[in-house]
This record gives sequence, C-alpha cells and structure tokens, in this order.
Amino acid sequence: MTTSTLAATGAWATAADLPVAASWYGQHDGAVLLDDDGRVLVAGGADAGGAALDQSAVYDPAAQVWQAVGALRTPRKLHTVTRLDDGRVLVAGGLSGSAGTGPGLASAELYDPATRSWTATGAMTVPRWGHSAVLLPDGSVLVAGGSAVRSGGTTKALRSAERYDPATGTWTATEDMTDARTGHTAVPLAGGVVLVCGGSAPVGSADDPALAFCELFTPGTATAPGTWTPTGSLLRARRHHQVTRLSDNAVLVTGGTAPGASGDGPFDPFSQRTAERFDLAGGGWTAVADMPSGRAFHRAVPFGTGQVLVAGGTASDRDESGYRSAVLFDPPPANPDPPARARTGSDEVTETGPAAWAGAAGLGTGRWAFAAAVLPDGRVLVAGGVTRSGLAAADPAVPELTRTSEIFTGSGS
Repeated sequence: MTTSTLAATGAWATAADLPVAASWYGQHDGAVLLDDDGRVLVAGGADAGGAALDQSAVYDPAAQVWQAVGALRTPRKLHTVTRLDDGRVLVAGGLSGSAGTGPGLASAELYDPATRSWTATGAMTVPRWGHSAVLLPDGSVLVAGGSAVRSGGTTKALRSAERYDPATGTWTATEDMTDARTGHTAVPLAGGVVLVCGGSAPVGSADDPALAFCELFTPGTATAPGTWTPTGSLLRARRHHQVTRLSDNAVLVTGGTAPGASGDGPFDPFSQRTAERFDLAGGGWTAVADMPSGRAFHRAVPFGTGQVLVAGGTASDRDESGYRSAVLFDPPPANPDPPARARTGSDEVTETGPAAWAGAAGLGTGRWAFAAAVLPDGRVLVAGGVTRSGLAAADPAVPELTRTSEIFTGSGS
C-alpha cells in the first residue's frame, strides 16, 4: 500500500559494549529498567553456540558503562525477567545448557540491586520456557503458557498459568488459559486485565504454526485467583511479533514471522509488514497502516507521546543479516478523517486510517533478538543480539553476535 512518509528523524549514538555478547530470542527475557536513575539490567540469554548464559550486567547511564554484576545461579535462555514493586527482579524458568529443547527449568531467582547478587526463590509448579510474565496490580507475577517436554522427548505448548507471591516467595497455580501457546506476548491493561496474543503451538514439524487466538486474564481475589476468557483474534496469525501498549485500553501489534514457506502451505511475506491495534472496550483488532518494510525478532517500545519505536529485526533466524532500519508509529488523531480503502500486500482490501509510519534513523549495527529498554529521560537503549546467521555469517554453523549497544534520541529530545 502507498503511505506518506517523513524524513528520517532522531539519531543513534554508540554506547558502551556489553561485558558478554548475548542474544535474547524470547518475548519477556530482555532488559528491565531498575530504577528512576535509568539503570538497566540484562540477565541470561544465549551465546553464539546457543548455550544458555549465567551472565548479568547493569547499564549505568550516568557513567555510560555496562558493569558485570553477580552471575545467575543457573544459566538460562528463553526465561522471563520481571521487575517487582520493591525493586527486585524475578527471573523464572527457561532452558539451561546448549540443547534447543528441554528439559525446562522450574527454578526461579531474585536479583537485589542493593547487593548486586541473585538468590534462589520458590520454584514454579511447572517447568517451562518461552512463557510470558506480567506484573499484576497486587504485586504478584502472572506466568502463563510456554513450552515443556512431552513423551518421546518432543515439545508441547502449555495452557497452565501460575502466580508468584513476592511476600512468600511461592507460586500458586491459577486457571489454565483457553489455548496452549508458547512464544506469545502478554501486556497489562486497565483494571489489571492482561492481554495474551499470538505465539505458536508445536505440532512436530520444522516450523510451528503461528496463532491468531487471543485471550484476557482478569485477576481475582485470594479465594478466586483469576479467570481467562477468549477475546478477538488477530487479523493475522503471528509469532516472533511484538506488542506495545498504547494506552490503558489499547495495544499495537507489529510484524512477525511470515507463515509457511514457499511451496509448503500458505506463504505471505507481506504479513511481516502488517500492524494492528487492539481495543479493550470492543475486544477486537483493527488494521492500521502497514509498516514500510516487514520484520520479525525486532523490538518495539513506547516512545515520546503516544508513539512506538520499532527497530531492528530480520525476516527469519536462518541465513539472515540483522536489519538496521527503524520506524516510528504515530497514532492517528482522536477524530481522524474517514479512513480510505487501501490494498494490503496480500491483495486484501481493508479499512485503514491516515498513514501512521515515519522513518527513523537507522541503527549503527543491524541486529535481531536483542535487548531494549526505555530510559527515564525518554531515550531508548538497545544492546546485543544477533547480526548474522547461516549462510550470511562467516561460519554458517555459528551465528554472529554483537556486544555493542546504542541509544536512540528523537528529534527535540
């Protein structure tokens, strides 16, 4: 589709290198902001050989350096990292070692910024990796879905969910999700409601199918721990996508891996360009203008007033180089002109609003599966990730990772 664009805005500045090169392929395993001073924590991840890491490091924006801090008690990848209300950070589950599949980890641990060290806490009721984790209004953490080992050594997606109580350090099972899923996204909305969408469900093939199903978790009370209810499905099934909260009642979904492969089922490369918006009140998804180019394994974070910065990514994690490009999503005004009919890349006619994407300055290093965090002053920090894989790398058997980090500053910031 044709969209109007603006000249590239903002700039990326080189920041200090990470102590260890790492990649973060999960949806909830990346960087977390520790405090109002802007310190950022990264923990675990995978090295170039795919082995789980026990490294953790903190970025200090005042000193403009990364500092290695206490190592995780257990190396982890595809885990979750969640900042608690008291400033500690909970890491849960994941995979250890270099294997691409289980057994998964049930263990969890806590990072204390005061001591810069990790201590063990209660283990989850179910080992899992590729799950989601969201901090709820009562200070507990909701973990849902993910992957686990099934009989025969293959993997399955989970429906189970559980909550962590920081006061007791224990986990309690809650109602199962309506659909089993892994690699999905979860975001908190008004009233403590959590929106879970997309992901995949292993079926024993090389490429797991993406899901369009979405559901909502409504927190309950001590005697009624919460319920799951289906909500509107995505217009496009998605995995390796990103979800960004726009307001208390709305989120933006961007990109994802194109479904299927050439000659093997429906293949729609243009699906990586699409974006859609969820409205909690209506419980449905609406297509917004396509991104200028498609991407998966990217990062999308809030930026400025109501905008979303989408950076990096790639088409697939096989035989690819990381993208340097970045774009800004600017939501249409509250009372836009009547939407025009526009043709998408899949030749499907949909209703869309005014063009909403503007070019942003490109990254200095193309990357995907990296960490990203919004600093208190509004700037965006990205670090690490994969730069090349497969035939695009010097050694097709070893993906190339980067230790570099960069900071994005928008025009007028």
